[in-house]
Amino acid sequence: MTSSDLWDEDTAEGYDDISAERFAPRVLDPAVDFLARLAGSGPALEFAIGTGRVAIPLAARGIPVTGIELSQPMADRLRRKVPAERLPVVIGDMATTTVPGQFSLVYVVWNSIGNLRTQDEQVQCFRNAARHLSPGGRFVIELEVPAVRRFPPGQSAVPFEVTDRHVGFDTYDMVTQQATSHHYRRLDDGSVRYGYCNFRYIWPAECDLMARLAGLVLEQRVADWAGAPFTSDSESHVSVWRKPLDAAAQG
Repeated sequence: MTSSDLWDEDTAEGYDDISAERFAPRVLDPAVDFLARLAGSGPALEFAIGTGRVAIPLAARGIPVTGIELSQPMADRLRRKVPAERLPVVIGDMATTTVPGQFSLVYVVWNSIGNLRTQDEQVQCFRNAARHLSPGGRFVIELEVPAVRRFPPGQSAVPFEVTDRHVGFDTYDMVTQQATSHHYRRLDDGSVRYGYCNFRYIWPAECDLMARLAGLVLEQRVADWAGAPFTSDSESHVSVWRKPLDAAAQG
């Protein structure tokens, strides 16, 4: 069992459309460039591969990519774009599901590690990444820094987008680190559709401790895929942990 929300057929069907900005070259290309540099000749493994937004262009660079995805409907959308022999996907959760072989790169993007809503599962995710890495391989995550600095006393919600088409805000429980992203989208017919997803937020220092428990060492932390310096004002981070060359086999 996993604590993650399971994305259903309706959510999967509209995912690429509502995430269109994330497919834009100015957003996607720096991520693919960053991951390709770390992967070298590969192979690479993506946790929560979704519909293949990152994996497909990474594979187009000649890097063999495998994916793990919890939602069968999301994986079905990916399969419409690329055949299994070019980009295999295993259905399962990223905390415990394994695939054959070792990888030079394991990665999880766009806050997806937060879909695991318990600390134990998130720790297991780091260990699962380490289990799949060859010595010297890297585990990469892209993750928001929790926006709790923006809370005045008594407030529990922070907006992240307010436009005429979409209003999105996160609500946080700062005792349990549980949070929910709320989305109100205006459709072409003028109606409004509500959707939400639950997540557990993680601080960068907490990520580092999880990595240490998995036998990984922090190699790099930047604010974004373009490599901007990570500072106390950064709202996101891309972090890279390395499996030591002399690491014992992960069990």
